[in-house]
Amino acid sequence: MVNEPNNWGRFGPDDQRGTLNLLTPAVVLDALRSATTGEVLSLAMPIRGATSSPAPTTVPHLPGRPLPQHFMSVDGGDYAAGARPIGEGLRVADDALLVTHHGTTTHMDALCHMWSGDELYNGHPAARVRSYGATRCGIERVGGVVARGVLFDVPRHLGLDHLPADHRITAGLLADIATPRPGDVAVIRTGWPRVWERSREDYWSGQPGLSAAAGRWLAAHDVAAVAADNAAIGGLDARGRAEESLADDLHLVLLHRHGIHLIEMLWLEELGATGRTEFVFVAAPLRIEGGTGSPLTPLAIL
Repeated sequence: MVNEPNNWGRFGPDDQRGTLNLLTPAVVLDALRSATTGEVLSLAMPIRGATSSPAPTTVPHLPGRPLPQHFMSVDGGDYAAGARPIGEGLRVADDALLVTHHGTTTHMDALCHMWSGDELYNGHPAARVRSYGATRCGIERVGGVVARGVLFDVPRHLGLDHLPADHRITAGLLADIATPRPGDVAVIRTGWPRVWERSREDYWSGQPGLSAAAGRWLAAHDVAAVAADNAAIGGLDARGRAEESLADDLHLVLLHRHGIHLIEMLWLEELGATGRTEFVFVAAPLRIEGGTGSPLTPLAIL
């Protein structure tokens, strides 16, 4: 059992959804009032998979991670070479996609993704995470997420294009921008994906992100989820690792102790350009039974 303030037992001894339980029908209906124009923006990175081109390397990703693979099991070339159509004049293209989403594309972390000791969030035994998947706290427990999104556009607030790699966002800085309500999705813009366009070496030199105190501040405000455009919510050093101690590791603070799902590697440039702070946030991960996460296409409805 963790010692610091946490949400273990708050939503019942069998809970596997954490603060997503705060998204009651009343909270969801109230969140829908945040839409005023009806414009819909995608907050996802593109998935460029290929087996014979450099396309996957042209999208921001962490080094050393298996990149997406996308190929056709049947395509136009097959028919040109004499493949038999499935019906008179009827042809079809059929593709396959392999994605290891952590560190390579926009995704949501499940509550089973990271833990310390022998227990997952809420005291579920870590031994229930098996080679075939997690039988507790998997991504299939999430369902659909409809909430009020609150954008913390930190670089815009500071007059910057993007935060420096070593910048750690404080709780006070978040408080200067907005105050989330229970059940909100806190969306953090660092601007770091823009650095990829300039230099992948600069992108890999480290990443800005939330400080541990800022993560605890969001948890104290009962957010339903935390989303960011960086790769790990918290900051990373030049080796691609978190610099905080185990006690302050943001994945442990948010996922493990508070049951707050994390959404990483968003594309927030168009949303940031609107100047909107509030919007309707919509996301639905793939229903991967026992998955530690899922690729995701979050939407902002303005």
